[in-house]
Amino acid sequence: MASEEDILSGKITDIYFIRTKKIIAAKRLEDVRVRMEIHTGSLPEKYSWAVYAGLEEALKLLEGKPLNVYSLPEGTLIKDNFPVMVIEGRYYDICEYETPLLGILRHYTSVASRAARFKKLAMDKVILYFGLRGAHPAIAPMLDRAAYIGGLDGVSGAFNEETIGVKPSGTMPHALILVFGDEVEAWKAYDEVLDGSVPRIALIDTFNDERFAAVKAVEALGDRLYGIRLDTPRSRRGNMKAIIKEILWTLKLMGKERKVKIVVSGGVGEKAMVELRDVADAFGVGTAITYPPSVDMSMDIVEIERNGEWIPYSKRGKDPGAKKVFRCGTLDYEIVRFGMQPERCREDIMIKWLDNGRLVRELPSPQEIRNYVLKQLQEAPDIEPR
Repeated sequence: MASEEDILSGKITDIYFIRTKKIIAAKRLEDVRVRMEIHTGSLPEKYSWAVYAGLEEALKLLEGKPLNVYSLPEGTLIKDNFPVMVIEGRYYDICEYETPLLGILRHYTSVASRAARFKKLAMDKVILYFGLRGAHPAIAPMLDRAAYIGGLDGVSGAFNEETIGVKPSGTMPHALILVFGDEVEAWKAYDEVLDGSVPRIALIDTFNDERFAAVKAVEALGDRLYGIRLDTPRSRRGNMKAIIKEILWTLKLMGKERKVKIVVSGGVGEKAMVELRDVADAFGVGTAITYPPSVDMSMDIVEIERNGEWIPYSKRGKDPGAKKVFRCGTLDYEIVRFGMQPERCREDIMIKWLDNGRLVRELPSPQEIRNYVLKQLQEAPDIEPR
């Protein structure tokens, strides 16, 4: 695995950047100063916005290097073909960091955007992220943080209080019930052993029909039962909405209507969640967020310094000139070149974070970023599930 030291030193990069840096040094072009811009490409199908994420790690990567960094705040809703960051300094000092920088921002933004879409579609339902088992464990903290700041209500990693100050969420695995050989005994043991801060959510589809198992869970735990979880494999699922309605009717007959929460997990996608959101109270989502549609980003030279003046300069197909972003409201922006004034919008959100490698403003907490995202989601237009 790549160590933090390897990443910060620029070792984890594409070979052509190492060769480029060698050529620049050999030809004594180290002092060429540029402005490089990171911007989105086309967003995935049915995406009308994305959540810009990964800034904190990106700044950690560039901190201490002789660079100025301007960026949108982490958690900002962005559009396609949209500038998110400008890096100013000698290209020689930036060169090998393009690979890890784009990797951080693209992956983070893709995960956070997918999480935000689920939260937008879920309305007032609770969504928990259960996707760590689908990825390399080295990036588990990143995945949980990205999903959380994207707006989800809980994340499952046991380490999250240490990394993002969030108490981890989870229920019980089928393995616990299989070890006991009896689901009632497993539920009771769960209730007896764990402290009262852990919600009693019984997994009800290990051995028997979900409706009958729901009845047994109520009888076993009584008023201590917070909810029941359905994680039925796709091959045995049938009509999940009909199953839940059957359970809800039975709970109503028992006087437990809406007193026992319905949690659905196991291959939940956007369309499935929309279909079930009027009968379920919470969802556990994993793979759909762990492997999201990729939000494309590019990093390009857009200005070069000549005789103390910044000159618009880029390859074909790219708009030259470093760009400032001003905001009028959620998803309502005005983009102008550095040094120019906007006509409509007044809130400058392409703000300076690093001055010659030194952090010049306080980073927001994950909770603050999440609240920022949720506020924008309330104001963003409705989306179509994909």
